[in-house]
Amino acid sequence: MKRLNYFMIALITGLFLVTSCNQQGNNSNGALSSSAAEKVYVAPGEHDDYYAFISGGFSGQLSVYGLPSGRLFKVIPVFSQDAEKAWGYNEETKPMLNTSHGFIPWDDSHHPDISQTNGEVDGRYVFINGNNTPRIAKIDLSVFETTEIIEIPNSAGNHSSAFVTENTEYVVAGTRFSVPVPQRDMSIKEYKGNFKGALSFISVDPEDGEMDLSFQVLMPGFDYDLSHPGRGASHGWFFFTTYNTEEASTLMEVNASQNDKDFIAAVNWKKAEEYIAQGKFKTIPANYAHNVYDEETHTATSTMKKEVRVLDPAECPGLVYFLPTPKSPHGCDVDPSGEYIVGNGKLSADLTVHSFTKMIDAIENQKFDGEAYGIPILKFEDVLAGTVNQPGLGPLHTEFDGKGNAYTTFFISSEVVKWKLGTWEVVDRKPTYYSVGHLMIPGGNSRKPFGEYVLAMNKITKDRYLPTGPEVTQSAQLYDISGEKMELLLDFPTVGEPHYAAGIAADLVKPRSKKIFNLTDNKHAYATTSDADVRVERDGKEVHIYMTMIRSHFNPDNIEGIKVGDKVYFHVTNLEQDYDVPHGVSIIGANTSELLIMPGQTETFVWEPKQVGVWPFYCTDFCSALHQEMQGYIRVSPADSNLDLTWSLGED
Repeated sequence: MKRLNYFMIALITGLFLVTSCNQQGNNSNGALSSSAAEKVYVAPGEHDDYYAFISGGFSGQLSVYGLPSGRLFKVIPVFSQDAEKAWGYNEETKPMLNTSHGFIPWDDSHHPDISQTNGEVDGRYVFINGNNTPRIAKIDLSVFETTEIIEIPNSAGNHSSAFVTENTEYVVAGTRFSVPVPQRDMSIKEYKGNFKGALSFISVDPEDGEMDLSFQVLMPGFDYDLSHPGRGASHGWFFFTTYNTEEASTLMEVNASQNDKDFIAAVNWKKAEEYIAQGKFKTIPANYAHNVYDEETHTATSTMKKEVRVLDPAECPGLVYFLPTPKSPHGCDVDPSGEYIVGNGKLSADLTVHSFTKMIDAIENQKFDGEAYGIPILKFEDVLAGTVNQPGLGPLHTEFDGKGNAYTTFFISSEVVKWKLGTWEVVDRKPTYYSVGHLMIPGGNSRKPFGEYVLAMNKITKDRYLPTGPEVTQSAQLYDISGEKMELLLDFPTVGEPHYAAGIAADLVKPRSKKIFNLTDNKHAYATTSDADVRVERDGKEVHIYMTMIRSHFNPDNIEGIKVGDKVYFHVTNLEQDYDVPHGVSIIGANTSELLIMPGQTETFVWEPKQVGVWPFYCTDFCSALHQEMQGYIRVSPADSNLDLTWSLGED
C-alpha cells in the first residue's frame, strides 16, 4: 500500500509539472504584468533596498543579489576554490580549506543566516554550513569575505545549520546522518541504538566574532533535518526536526517513512550552559580543524583541535524534550514572537503548529507520553497550537512577515501558500515555477522581518529560460507581499543549486563596508609597503620576490637569475589606497591561479618554472587606461646556471 501511495504522489507531481509547463508555454504574456516590472526596476545609479545572500549548494559558495532587482553583485567563495579571487589558491587562503580529512576544496553549502542583536538582524556576519564535510563558515560583511571556518566533529551531513540565536550567542550545527560516536569499524546492521546524532553549539565572541565549538548534545540515532532558534519567551531554546525515528539504515524512502509521527527536538541551551558550568559533561577525543583569517596579516592559520565537551540528555534532566510531529517533518520554523513552532511534515496532509506556552506547561506538569533513550516525549495534543488543514502537497518551509502571516512552500503542488497565525486559515496561494524548496523573507528568521518581499527558490525551471542542455539553471522568484494578496514580480536565474537564503535591509550593511586596507595596518609577514623595500632573495632553491603594484606598473618588472627547478614565491602588495582599485597578477605556467589583491593587501602565489625562457607576467584586473602596459618579464635559466639574481624597474 505504501509503495502505491508513493507511486500516486509521483504521478500527480508529473501531471502537475506537464500541465503547468503547457499552460505557461501557451501564455505569450507570461505570468508577469507590466506593473510588476516597474516594481523591480532599479534605475541606473540607484541601489537595491535589500541584500539577499543565497546559498550556492553544490558550488560551495554564497551568492549576493540585490532585491528587488535580482541583480547578481558578487559570488563569495566559502568552501570551494575560486580562481577569480584566488581563494584556496593563494598561500594566504589555502589553510581555510584544511580539515581533519586534509585539504578539501569543495562542499555543499545550504543554509546562510545573519547575525542578530536583540533578536534583529544586525548586518555583521553571515554564517553558512558545509553539509558534506561538516563545517561552519563565517563571512564578515564589512569585507564580504570568509574569515573563519570551523570543522564539526562527530557529525555527518551538517544539514540543520547554520542558524543563530537572538544575540548570536551560538551558531548551531545539527547532523543529518547519525554515525558511530566515536567513529569506528562496526556493522551497519548494528545501527539501531549504536549510531548517534550530534547537535553542536558554536559560541561566537560578541566583540570580534571568533567561533569556538562550545559543546555538543549527543542525541539518539535519528536524522536531524532543520532547526531554528526560539525568540522572545522561547529564547534559550532551539528546535530541530527529526525523521527516521525508525532508525533505519537502508531503503530509507520506505523504511524511514513508517511512523505516523516523528519529532521536533526542543533543546534548552540555557540548561545546557548550567550543566557545562556544573561540570556535568564528558570530554571526548576529537579531531577537527579551526581555520581563521587574520585581517591584519592578511593570512589564514589552521589549528587542529583534539577534544570536545559532550552532554548526554539521558543524564541531563530538562535538557531535551520530544514534540511528536507528523510526518517526516523537514522545515522547523519559529514565528517572530517565539510562541509558534511550525513542523512541515513532507508526507503530511496538514501543517502542524506547536505552542511554546503549552510545551512549557506540559513539561512543568509532566504530561509525558513515554520516552526515547531517556528523553521525555510530550503528548501531541498537549503541545498542539493548531493545524492548517490540507493547505497543499509536500510542505517544506515556512517564513513569517511580522504581520501575523506565515508563508509555506509546497514542493509537489509548486506553490507558496499564505496562512494566518492563530486562526490557521489559508488566505492566499500563488504558483511557483516549479517544485519550490526554500523561501526567504528578509529578516524572516528574527523578531523583526521586513515584510515586503518573499523569495521562493525553485528546484526545476524547465521552460522558464533558454535551454542549456539537459540541466537548466535553478530559479528564484520574487513576490510582493506588502498587500493582502501576493504578486509575482520577477524570476531570475541563480548560481546552482540554491537551498536557503538570508536577507537584510541594505542600509544595515552599507555603512560598515570597508573601502580599503590601510597600508599602515598591513602586518603581513611578506608585505612590501614601500618601493624602497622591493627585493628578490634566494634561499637555496627557494626564491622570494617582494613586489609592489600600483597603476600602472609592477616593481620590479624585470627579473633575472631564476632557474629551472626553483620554487618562486611572488609576495605582492597593492599600494593603492583608493576605493575599488584591485590589481591582479599571473604568469605563464602558474598552476595555482592569478592573485586578486585589494588596495593595501598582500597576497602570495607560488610558481615553479619548468622551461628555460623569458616569461611575461601581467595584471589580470583592468585597473587603468594603461592596464595593458602593466606587465613584466622573468628570465629563467638552466638549473646549473651561475647567473646572479638581478631585478629592476625602468631600466632599458
